[in-house]
Amino acid sequence: MAGTRDGDNGSGTKPVARRLLATATRLFAEQGYDRTSVQEIVDAAGVTKGALYHYFGSKEDLLQEVYSRVLRLQQERLDAFADADAPVEQRVREAAADVVVTTIENLDDASIFFRSMHHLSPEKNKQVRAERRRYHERFRALIEEGQRSGVFSTATPADLVVDYHFGSVHHLSTWYRPEGPLSPQQVADHLADLLLRALRP
Repeated sequence: MAGTRDGDNGSGTKPVARRLLATATRLFAEQGYDRTSVQEIVDAAGVTKGALYHYFGSKEDLLQEVYSRVLRLQQERLDAFADADAPVEQRVREAAADVVVTTIENLDDASIFFRSMHHLSPEKNKQVRAERRRYHERFRALIEEGQRSGVFSTATPADLVVDYHFGSVHHLSTWYRPEGPLSPQQVADHLADLLLRALRP
C-alpha cells in the first residue's frame, strides 16, 4: 500500500507521512471523509499536495490506511497471542480483550472506516475485506482449537461465536465514550468474559 512498509504499524517511517495520516484521521472524524478535501488535509498538515501524493497517492489511499494500520496492529497482536505457549482458554481471553482495547484506543479510525468504507473502490474494498477476513480466520482457529480439545462447547459453530464477539467490537464506536464509567480495559474484560461464558461446556 502506498506510503507504508511492512512492520511499521501503518503510520509510515517518515514524519510527513505520519503527520498526513494523523491530520486526515482528525478531519475525517470531525467532518466526514466525503466532506474533507485533499486541499484541507495538506493545508492542515502544513505540506504540499505533492507530499501527500508521494506517500499516499490519493485521498482514498488515506482512508484505506486509516483502517489498515489498526488492523495490522491487531493482526500482529493476535498472532502473538495465538502462538503463545499458554492454555487455549487464556489465549482466547487475551485475544478477545485485546481487540476491544486496541479498537477503543483507535476509535476514530474504526468509526471513520465503518462510516466511509463505501467510498473505497471495489479493489481497495476487496483488499481490506481480505485483511479483516484473515484476522477473523485466525481468531476462529483459536476457538476451533478449544472446541476440538473439549475446553469449549461445540454447541455453537465457531463462525457464529466469532461474529458474536466482533459484532460487539464493531459497535464500540457508537456508544463508548472516554469520559464514561468504564475504562477500555474494563469494557474489554467484560466482553471477553461474556465470550468465554458462552463458550464453556
